Amino acid sequence: MKAFLKSFVYAFKGLAYPVLNERNMRVHLCCLFYMAFFLLRYDFFTVSKTQAAILALAAALVIMAEYINTAVERAVDTAAKGEISENARIAKDTAAGAVLVAAIFAVIVGVIILFQPAAFKAMFEYYVSNPLSFVLFLISFVAALCFMFVSPYKYLKFLRRK
Repeated sequence: MKAFLKSFVYAFKGLAYPVLNERNMRVHLCCLFYMAFFLLRYDFFTVSKTQAAILALAAALVIMAEYINTAVERAVDTAAKGEISENARIAKDTAAGAVLVAAIFAVIVGVIILFQPAAFKAMFEYYVSNPLSFVLFLISFVAALCFMFVSPYKYLKFLRRK
């Protein structure tokens, strides 16, 4: 039972590593956060349960691809031992390409489902009539940019494995 529980600790560390160390993962997560926020918090967009499930699957595909990309990159770096071989480059580029395909797919799905001009008009009118909400949104956006482009890993030393 102890080994079983420990496997969850390792899995959660595996979930945390790309978030703390990979900028692209943080970008994906911030995009996911804002999409979910605007879908769940406000009634701007009309989305069926099926459409919501498709959006969730597309987002999960991108996040999963980013996790797999990180694993492939670290495994290749370990195996290559500092030498950049053609095969190592191809493996890393192919894994990154898989993330790109997933991200493009997610954007296409998002545009197909969320392109609702009336919703964007309602959102604009809401923020014009509620400037405090707009300021809070801008503050959250600046915080998201900081999260995306400044690695939090160096500030969370307790997560490092020894």
